[in-house]
Amino acid sequence: MTKISRDSDVVELTAPPYFSYGEKVRAKRTIRNDGTYAGKEIGDVLAKKGEEGYVVSIGTFLQQFYIYGVEFLDSGNRVGMKRKELEAVVVREEMDELPLPGAV
Repeated sequence: MTKISRDSDVVELTAPPYFSYGEKVRAKRTIRNDGTYAGKEIGDVLAKKGEEGYVVSIGTFLQQFYIYGVEFLDSGNRVGMKRKELEAVVVREEMDELPLPGAV
């Protein structure tokens, strides 16, 4: 039997989402329809590696992962993606804690 690589030990929901609404992101790899994207055939390309888009929604999956709804500019597709599949277009420094609103 083939070993399946799983993210079962990772629980992202213990921290705030990595990406923010409206943030410009880039696909790290080509994303194909696994059968869950309506109106496209299984295997159709939904986003090409390097394609840029904006985070338009943030949800969760299996009480474990954040799923970022990304509206891709070139393809016009809105695709749900995990953090490991995305990178920020504008490089930012890692923050240990998010600043509170109005904090100086």
